[in-house]
Formats: sequence, structure tokens, C-alpha cells
Amino acid sequence: MNSANDNSSMPAAGAQRIFDTPEVQDFLNAVSGFDKSAGSERAKEIIHRLLSDIYKLVDDFDVSPEEFWQAVSLLNALGKDTQFGLLAPGLGFDHYLDMRMDARDEALGLAGGTPRTIEGPLYVAGAPVSEGEARMDDGSDTEAEVMWLTGQVRDTDGNPIAGAQVEIWHADSKGNYSFFDPSQADYHLRRTILADAEGRYRARSIIPSGYGCPPDSPTQQVLDLLGRHGQRPAHIHFFVSAPGHRHLTTQINLAGDPYTFDDFAFATREELVVDASRIEDADKARQRGIDGPHTEVVFDVELAATEAADLQDRHKRPRALEDA
Repeated sequence: MNSANDNSSMPAAGAQRIFDTPEVQDFLNAVSGFDKSAGSERAKEIIHRLLSDIYKLVDDFDVSPEEFWQAVSLLNALGKDTQFGLLAPGLGFDHYLDMRMDARDEALGLAGGTPRTIEGPLYVAGAPVSEGEARMDDGSDTEAEVMWLTGQVRDTDGNPIAGAQVEIWHADSKGNYSFFDPSQADYHLRRTILADAEGRYRARSIIPSGYGCPPDSPTQQVLDLLGRHGQRPAHIHFFVSAPGHRHLTTQINLAGDPYTFDDFAFATREELVVDASRIEDADKARQRGIDGPHTEVVFDVELAATEAADLQDRHKRPRALEDA
């Protein structure tokens, strides 16, 4: 791959193009297994399309052997550091899948409800379950700002959804997530809350920090080639579900973060930017079991009704501890 400072793009005049020749097309068919009865026909079609696009790119940009093997080395580094899940949202794949699901919902007339946005790669299944209220932090980060996170789950007619399941996870004040950061306790800053009879949930936690891709990581190496940063704003993830309603995967960005509207993962949606309020009232703090001033974040959720069983559950994908 060319360096970030290399402004060359198209190949030099006279570069040899062979993609459209019968020999290459026959070769593509063979590589894709079209001449074999075994295997998956869908996989063959997808691999054929993928290889065709890459072979044509090699032709169109006159990719050299040096550039090709640099790209292979980068892919190896991404795999070794398990960073494909980090690079995918940075290249817009997660947001593009959301755009496709939004378009599907519109075509099916499934309008309304809180907007979805990307899940990201850092969910961990099996978080402790609480009814109505939970404490998400373990008190170990004494320098962090205490957060009171609350909201109500309603249907699109404004009726509360009692017992709605609200799964919440977020980073600590250094931008790190438990499970992936071994210095944190199991399920630190991860909880599942079952909403009360009025559809309300309450969580005491800490204000999360945004974070950036490690500067020496293969993900940042790709972003450097594109002239882009790898920063995410402070945000909080949610899965919200209830029988008879469309499952919601979303996250809120805290207003005022310098990257709120410049998220390298393209997760920001205007409706999901939430203001945080400073609470100085001692009586209110005492009622919440908090000693002194803290920050309140309110996020109300609307779930759209659906009878389709597959839309009531989150889509399947590899997730930490999900199979366990």
C-alpha cells in the first residue's frame, strides 16, 4: 500500500490490463469453485464477486507486488491483534448495515421508535440482571464523575412498557471496557435492567470517556492512509427489547464532547445526542444514594411494535461470551 504522503492514484500510462481476458475470467471461475459440486453456492457467488472486484482493482490501479504484500501484511496484523472488529466501523461497514436496515424498515412500513445505531465490537453477554435499578460501577475509580442514568421505555403511542429489558454497557473514565481490559472487574460498567411497572430504568455509574484507536495499531495505520483520525466521543451502548416490539440496538453520545459529531465509527445520530445535567441538590442526591453533586443523563426509549419474531431479537453475530 502507498504511504499516507503518496499522492499517486491511477497507474502510469501503458499499464497492462488483463482482467477482461477469457483466461482471467476462466481463472476466476476456477478459483471460486464453480467447477466443483461441493461447497456453498452462495459462498461461491460472493467470493467470485469479491475476487473479481479485487482483481479489477489490481488492474485499474496497477497494484505492484510490493503494494499487494504490504496489504497482506497489514491484514495479518489486523487479525493477530483482533482488530477487524475495530476497523469495520471505522470503514463504515457497521453504519452501512444500519442504513440497509433503516431502508428495509421503511419499505415494510415499520416507522417510528428510537433510531438504531451501531453495536460496535465490545458487548459482553451475561451481565448481572437487576429489577428497576442497578449500580454499574464498583467504586474503584474515585476520580470519575458519578453519573445517574435514567429513562423510560415506551411504545410509539407513549404507553410505558413494563418489564422492558435494558442492557447497558460503556467505557470507564480512561476509555477502556471491562473484559477487554483485564484490570477491570468482571462486568464492570455492564448491567441488564428490567424496567419497572412504569417502564423506567435507573443506573448509578460513572461518566465514560471517549477513546481512540491505539496510535501504533494496524487500524490507525489504515486510517492514516485515509488522512483520518481514530477517535470516538463519550458514549453509552444500549440493547432494549420487549415482547411484541422491535429490538433496538443503539447508543447515545454525550453532548459537548469534541468528537460528538466527528466520530470515526460514524455512529452519531442527531436524535441520539444527549445533554448531561449537573445535579447539586443534596436531597435528590441522597435519595439516589449518592454523596454530593453528580451528573444526570436522561435517555427515554421508544420501541416500535412488531409481530415478526425475528425482529424482536438482536441479530446473530459473534459476541463475547454469548455462546457460553
